[in-house]
Amino acid sequence: MSYCLNPACPNPQNLTHTELCQACGSKLLLRDRYRIIQALGQGGFGATFLAANVSLPGQPSCVIKQLRPNANAPHVMDMARELFRREAETLGRIGTHPQIPSLLDYFEDSETFYLVQEYVSGSTLQQEIKRDGPMSELQVKRFLSEILPLLEYVHGNRVIHRDIKPANMIRRNQDQKLVLIDFGAVKYQNAQQTTTASDQTALTSYAIGTPGFAPPEQMNMRPVPASDIYALGVSCIYLLTGKSPKELNYDQMTGELLWEKYVSASPQFIKVLTKMLEISVKQRYKTAKEVYHALDLVDHEEALADGMNNVGARNPGSPPRKNSDGSSGGSYGPDTGGAASSPHARLAMQIRTRQARPDGTGLSAGLGRSRIGADSGRLSGGGIASRGRSSAGKPKDSSGEEKKKAPTRLDAEGLQTYYTKGKRDFTSHDLRSLSLPKANLPGASFHQSNMGKINLQGANLSKADFGRTNLTNAILKDADLRNAYLGYADLESADLRGANLSGAYLLNANLRGANLCGANLAGARMTEEQLAMARTNWLTVRPSGKRGIW
Repeated sequence: MSYCLNPACPNPQNLTHTELCQACGSKLLLRDRYRIIQALGQGGFGATFLAANVSLPGQPSCVIKQLRPNANAPHVMDMARELFRREAETLGRIGTHPQIPSLLDYFEDSETFYLVQEYVSGSTLQQEIKRDGPMSELQVKRFLSEILPLLEYVHGNRVIHRDIKPANMIRRNQDQKLVLIDFGAVKYQNAQQTTTASDQTALTSYAIGTPGFAPPEQMNMRPVPASDIYALGVSCIYLLTGKSPKELNYDQMTGELLWEKYVSASPQFIKVLTKMLEISVKQRYKTAKEVYHALDLVDHEEALADGMNNVGARNPGSPPRKNSDGSSGGSYGPDTGGAASSPHARLAMQIRTRQARPDGTGLSAGLGRSRIGADSGRLSGGGIASRGRSSAGKPKDSSGEEKKKAPTRLDAEGLQTYYTKGKRDFTSHDLRSLSLPKANLPGASFHQSNMGKINLQGANLSKADFGRTNLTNAILKDADLRNAYLGYADLESADLRGANLSGAYLLNANLRGANLCGANLAGARMTEEQLAMARTNWLTVRPSGKRGIW
């Protein structure tokens, strides 16, 4: 199909090889090379189209952005020309990043301005939420871990995007990576003003961003990099709830977005989101790196707290316990007088001590005086007494050992029945040796479950949580594991031939002997050392998106 770009055309659709529009007579081949295929979107200041460059072999697809002012007044044309120049310059400066569309061409034709960009095939995050429903806390954290480095790159080039929102982030089909689009509203930091104050105000009013996502200082024409942090926080709320800002209420006294009652997340993550959404720029995170570090601390605190809840008492001088990543930890050496010698254990104790004293005074005391008494079985100096109970407050039996709740055992039919009825949480379940080929279980949580020798060949497990799960000798051949979380999972000798692991989180997972021949690992988070432990072949798609042995 050939699509006519004339905004007044009554019937813009034409046959593919037509040279002139059958309805209005306009020329259909733009600049003698771009054939418009279809309209992608339209706004008050222009439209976006999918096109093919017929002058190149294979006629590759591209996106043409048409900036078309609604008025012919000279100041409006100047404003449109400035917007056009600004976006072209921005894409020229930062479009070399693999997650930002490249600028291919730009030109003016009959007082209409055109930008030609790389075409990104995929769905926006807004489309994903409308199709699949809200994301979990874990999925939103993974989203942030990918988008924050990209935003740091943009800000590092002294560019403020000013229109961060789910509709401007596309998950690319090729490798499941997020791509940031629409740089028409950008502002350069410390850019030299080339227009008068009135012209600048008029220009900015068209490029202010999206109401509800933009913070107060941006609405007042004074954006800063932290303005993008606020918009990213609003985007997280949308991803967690499926509700746009206009569907939420505001505090009429402070102007703050009232979102907490709609969000189900950990207190630590709520704290990060709250700081991202501070009305005051002074109280908000200033940079993307600050948010990234805050999330990293949250993940460590949650993991360490979980580790402390599962660490039993050990005798002084006993050999260290091996973690899932092969490192040692959790031992109490004779030289420390019973104090935790592992850095992880020490940090977990500090977290516990800090939580025990809300005023923060317990932190220094915990650093200097926390001990584990071998004779009394209590943790002193941190304000937590545990005689007759474990460090996590769990009851003990007569021998002093913790009573551990037996994992819930399910058969294959029972698991699928529960899932069909809406149950998604199968944490700490015993699912060994179940046969579930081609099962449809997207988004399910199997955190810390025992799934050794399970058969999930060809199953849909996209966005599922397998954190710290035992998957030794599991059959996951041809399974859909896109964007699945497999942190600290044990995948030793698992069959993952032909599995789609694009975008999956595999850091700290045990891949010793895992068969990844023909698997798609594009965009997966993992290390070279991990993949070197697995079996791969020339059909394996590496995290970089290239095929071949590492």
